[in-house]
Amino acid sequence: MLISQYGELAVIIDKGSKSTLLSKYTHDKDMTDETSEKQPTNGASQKETLASSVYHSLLEDILAGKLEPGHKLRLQALKNDYNVGNSPLREALNRLSVNGMVVREENKGFRVSPASISELQELIRTRCWLEEIALRESIKNGSDEYDEQIVLAFHRLSRLAPSVGTSYSSPEQENKHREFHQSLLSACNSNILLGYCAQLHEQTVRYRNLAAVVEYREDHEGEEHEKIRDAVLERDADTAIKILSSHYQITAEIVISSGSLN
Repeated sequence: MLISQYGELAVIIDKGSKSTLLSKYTHDKDMTDETSEKQPTNGASQKETLASSVYHSLLEDILAGKLEPGHKLRLQALKNDYNVGNSPLREALNRLSVNGMVVREENKGFRVSPASISELQELIRTRCWLEEIALRESIKNGSDEYDEQIVLAFHRLSRLAPSVGTSYSSPEQENKHREFHQSLLSACNSNILLGYCAQLHEQTVRYRNLAAVVEYREDHEGEEHEKIRDAVLERDADTAIKILSSHYQITAEIVISSGSLN
């Protein structure tokens, strides 16, 4: 039996009976630490801070579909809209081109990456390949700490689970959704692999938002998360991978059937 206290939760995982019990602890508050951004001390650090800020703002608008696929990113308009100078803006756009959110065209500047059915299918296929490796390795390397991280991430996600007929629409819901999926892969011992998986997750979020999927799986997604969690805790890699891959394939099918990519 494994017992670990997180302040808000006493997480008890009884592997012998394959059951998971979550109970409230003294204070019901989120233990996620907010890291405050340090004030820049010179011009270089100020530029880096501005570039990071505009990068996240642009990324958020691309993921939300506010900047639509194929949209021409005109520098002057972006400088006005995001209240930023030319240098940090270009740095942010270059970062977005690296992770595939925008494309840089020779002598034409930047444009939001296009979206298509074939690209989505390739994205999901590649995500399944990479996450199968990461999940299998994580289960092989799994420890009590790994188990606790998954149980806690699932609990936090389930507290914010969408109601029937809705999806993860709020930033907080989407963040907890992302954290749960990251926790599953967290013990793979490869930061490079985790980086690629995180990038593919973001691109999947963009497609889901572009499709404006409102009735998201008729409330079955939470059940799938729970089955994935249980399979991982039981160290059943084959079952966990099968459910996770199906989880992603269903998302792709819903997006395609919405007709938004036609």
